[in-house]
Amino acid sequence: MTRKWFSIAALSLAASVLVSLSSCAHNRHLTSISVQPSGVEFGAVDPSLSANFKAFGTYTHPPQTKDITTQVTWQSDIPQVAQVSSAGVVSPNLNCGTAGVFATFNDGGNLVVSNTANITVDGPASLGCPTGGALNTLTVTTSGGGSGTVTSSPSGINCGTTCAAQFATGTTVTLTATPISPSTFGSWTNCDSPVGTNPCTVSLTADRSVTVTFN
Repeated sequence: MTRKWFSIAALSLAASVLVSLSSCAHNRHLTSISVQPSGVEFGAVDPSLSANFKAFGTYTHPPQTKDITTQVTWQSDIPQVAQVSSAGVVSPNLNCGTAGVFATFNDGGNLVVSNTANITVDGPASLGCPTGGALNTLTVTTSGGGSGTVTSSPSGINCGTTCAAQFATGTTVTLTATPISPSTFGSWTNCDSPVGTNPCTVSLTADRSVTVTFN
């Protein structure tokens, strides 16, 4: 009788181990893709303007969310308005208007499609764009005990010479902070880019103010 119970226990343990191994052996599956930011506006039909988009994939087995920007297929539903590279860099193309940019990934025959980022290209009124010629002001202030300079792309801001400038509505402005030794860069506040990163990007759909800290 003891031997019989031992055999049953051994079989149960073996089955449990096989189930566990089978579960662990499952391939990871992509369940969703999130494109960030959710949208951007450009102030001119100018292919030299650009905005960087990221694609974040959520997986199971095990649960994980990671950057898959260079693994997805990027698409624009109206490429004449907004074009997108394989690295997720979006820029205006030929016409003003609106377009949608999204990412897809084929996971073992299952096509996963992201949310759509809304792109608006608003250029000069001569091109028929709805609010051509509108301007917004971007202001940069500094804080902290250190010192440094801030420059913008497109040009216009060069602190501490000029700490405010006007740009066409919809322009994405990149601000780069450069500390003056022995000072160090601290942080940016109120940017559209992730907190703590340098440079700072700002999409001007209204007057904006950002702050840089030098330590």
